[in-house]
Amino acid sequence: MSSIYTRSKEFTRNRKSQSDSPPASPSPTAKTLRHERLSRLESGGSNPVTSDSYGDRPSARARREAREARLASLTSRVEEDSNRDYKKLYESALTENQKLKTKLQEAQLELADVKSKLEKMAQQKQEKTSDRSSMLEMEKRERRALERKMSEMEEEMKVLTELKSDNQRLKDENGALIRVISKLSK
Repeated sequence: MSSIYTRSKEFTRNRKSQSDSPPASPSPTAKTLRHERLSRLESGGSNPVTSDSYGDRPSARARREAREARLASLTSRVEEDSNRDYKKLYESALTENQKLKTKLQEAQLELADVKSKLEKMAQQKQEKTSDRSSMLEMEKRERRALERKMSEMEEEMKVLTELKSDNQRLKDENGALIRVISKLSK
């Protein structure tokens, strides 16, 4: 009993949800059928006697069949045109994709080439900087050694000038002593 109850409950829910929802837009076939009904009513309303007659029915059928044939040919043309358009679009998209793929491959090759050149330049620059840094270190060492030698030579020059002045003083004293001794010996 509970299964029947749930089914009826679901059924009412479905009915409510269908009635609550707004009406859907009519499909193209529904529109054509509605148009056909209206045209029949209009033709039937103007001349009720002829529409009910037996001789008018085949012509109405013929008109209906001709209308259906025209609609079918139009829909088939539209479908063929849309199929052709889709095929053309697909082919154009394929060719464009191929072109883009080749451009992408070319760009990737160029990018790889540029990267390798950049790496080579970076290595060369690093080698140059390492060479420069070693050269700079050697130059600094040489400069320090030269500065030391210069300071030592300056010290030696000071000592030499002092020695020269001492030597000159001693020469003067020696000369004075020689004069004093020569005066004393006379």
